[in-house]
Amino acid sequence: MARQELTRLTGSANGNGNSECGEDDCPNVYRTATGSFLVQGETSEAFKPSVGEGLVEIPERVLREAFRALGW
Repeated sequence: MARQELTRLTGSANGNGNSECGEDDCPNVYRTATGSFLVQGETSEAFKPSVGEGLVEIPERVLREAFRALGW
């Protein structure tokens, strides 16, 4: 899946104008065409996930911004 196929819900691309992020270098939440979500964030070593999975850590404010973008 290419980045262009995703809807970015957080950061500067949503037009809120107050993002600390560059174009693609900080925590973000994206929505896929099928309605699932992709999360970009700092890699976490909290525990070892199952094969094929990964852990990322994102700030609460990023999730709140994504919820607002979705009208939740």
